[in-house]
This record gives sequence, C-alpha cells and structure tokens, in this order.
Amino acid sequence: MSRQRIIFCDFDGTITVNDNIVAIMKHFKPEGWESLVEQVISKKMTIREGVGRMFALLPTSRRQEVVDYAINNVTIREGFAELLAYCKEQHIEFYVTSGGIDFFVYPVLSAFPIPHDHIYCNASNFNGSHIEIVWPHACDEHCHNDCGMCKTTIIRRYSPDNYERILIGDSVTDFEGAKLVETVFARSHLIDLCSELGLNYFPFDNFHEVIQRLEEMSVQ
Repeated sequence: MSRQRIIFCDFDGTITVNDNIVAIMKHFKPEGWESLVEQVISKKMTIREGVGRMFALLPTSRRQEVVDYAINNVTIREGFAELLAYCKEQHIEFYVTSGGIDFFVYPVLSAFPIPHDHIYCNASNFNGSHIEIVWPHACDEHCHNDCGMCKTTIIRRYSPDNYERILIGDSVTDFEGAKLVETVFARSHLIDLCSELGLNYFPFDNFHEVIQRLEEMSVQ
C-alpha cells in the first residue's frame, strides 16, 4: 500500500514573496530590531526569543497600523492557488506550518480553501503596553531548539511508515523540519542548508515548479 503524501508548507517568504515579520520590522523600525533579526538568522538566538523580543519593541497602541500593514503588503507567490487545487485533486494533505503570527497569517489565508485546523502559527496578545507573542505549538520532548512554532513536533505526528512527508520552505524556521522529511522544496537560506547536509531537495521560485516536480515524482 502506497504512503499518503503530506505537505508541510511555510508561510513567510514561501507562500508569501516577502518575509512578513522582517517587512513589519523594516517598516516600523523599532530600535534594536536589526540586531535581533541577524542573531536569529545566524542562530545566535533562538527563533522564539528573537521573534518575541522583536514584537515586544512595538507598542500595542499601534496595533491597527501593524495589522493593516502586515495584511495589505503581502504578495502571494505565483502558483499557490494552483498548488492547493492540485493537492485536492491528488488527495495530498496540505498543512501550513508557519513561524508567523495569527493576526496576519489567518486573514491572508482566508482567501484560500485551507481548513482552519490545517494552519499552524504563533498567536498574539495585545492586552499589555507592547505586543506579546504567544506560543501554542511549542517544542515537544524531542526538540530543544526553542522554535516557538515547532515544525518538527508537527511533522513527527505523521509516521514515515504511513506518510510521504514533503516540506516547502525558505529559511531558519524550516531547518530542523527539513532534516526529518523525505523531500524538501527549498528557497533562499534553506537551499544552502539542504546542499550542505546532502538532503533530498529541489530549488523553486514559484509553485508551478513545485506542481511539476510533484507530478514527476508520481511517475517515478
């Protein structure tokens, strides 16, 4: 019996053209944000600590500005709607596994037919003086990377005996997940990691290329 295909797809910089967290920081320019981004990318600081500290620089009095900017300045990568249609047609399970935040991930994805329980991301709290990020999908006992939204915890729920696991991503939040799955579609920093570790990966610029490769994999 063949294994069920399942896709774990990143949001920022993957489904979207730009990294939305970095775009928010670049736009609002809170003091100290650049150092935090650099430390997260270079792995000198965990994702959870870095993202939490970045948003803690923004006062909740600017909530509406932040939310509006995050939603209105998103560009969806070409071919995403077609990929979702292809997955439905081929009975491929599709999950969004995002290190992004609920106040922009859910509104942006509401335009697409993705069930709410197939979207994993971080949450936010605007009740204090500054934005607080909440972590409903933290690392399990097998992961000690302080991911924030732990993609490996989610991937491990799907046994390689029963599932052909595919990850689509671009950066540091995808590094650990890429080591677990059978196939990776990679962009940006994730290409370097996959190449360095000799992982089974395919570079891509748009989702039409992903569909084409998935079709080729089906007939191999």
